[in-house]
Amino acid sequence: MKLTISALFICVVFVLFAGCSTQGLVINNIDIGKSLSALGHTSDALTEMDQEAEIRLGQEVVTNLLGVAPLLQNQQVQKYVNSVGRWVSMHSERPDLPWTFAVLDDPTVNAFAAPGGYIVITKGLLLRMNNEAELAGVLGHEISHVLQKHHLNALRKASGMNALSDLTSVVLTAKEESTESVKLITAGTEIYTRGLDKADEYESDAMGVVLAARAGYDPYGLPAVLQNLQVINPDDAGIAMMFKTHPSFDARLLRLDEDMGQDFDKFYQHPLVRQRFVHALSGL
Repeated sequence: MKLTISALFICVVFVLFAGCSTQGLVINNIDIGKSLSALGHTSDALTEMDQEAEIRLGQEVVTNLLGVAPLLQNQQVQKYVNSVGRWVSMHSERPDLPWTFAVLDDPTVNAFAAPGGYIVITKGLLLRMNNEAELAGVLGHEISHVLQKHHLNALRKASGMNALSDLTSVVLTAKEESTESVKLITAGTEIYTRGLDKADEYESDAMGVVLAARAGYDPYGLPAVLQNLQVINPDDAGIAMMFKTHPSFDARLLRLDEDMGQDFDKFYQHPLVRQRFVHALSGL
């Protein structure tokens, strides 16, 4: 049964953090916003898409995607993941989006983002993590897809449109059940089964560690998750979709090593926050 977007809002608890600027953010006497600006800036995307249309499209796409598995019926875990995600997103270049984070009751290993700030991870992926810094890195990766409008640009290309503004016209003017609207939502959903370009995934990895560091976490959390997943047999059905839609873990780790270099060594002592993570997941 397809879940409506209203169910997502009911099951996920929003935790808002006021006054969190990414500019001039200083943690442990280090200006993270300034020192990581080379990796952290959001690039301009051709012609911008109207934010209202982006959010509306994201709602429709994520509603379709939520049909694959139910939301995890554990309010403690949902609240915890949402609070970590909101904290990381507030250190991004788009803190004003209505960011929404949720966990699917699905044993497979996966995560996805939809336009407008909708992020979903599976219980299977969550249980492969060891601490909050790893969760922050994974959520930072997904947040970066939204920041860089990777799915919107993939949808623009798939639909043959010349600019993101053309998507705005379709989303805001087409009726809910119109042919144009149905085709657009279907095309948007299909992107998740074939995956984004490798370059998009590498870019989100690089930006994900930046966001985690900005939020005060050990930025090596994301690489740690990739290393943990690296040992899983690629023939395991539980991780098959991630192998299908992402570059290999070896390739991602190699690229991250090149991107991070020694610039992140000074953040190595940032906290992993293991105790709070373990407590939040104690009911799983």
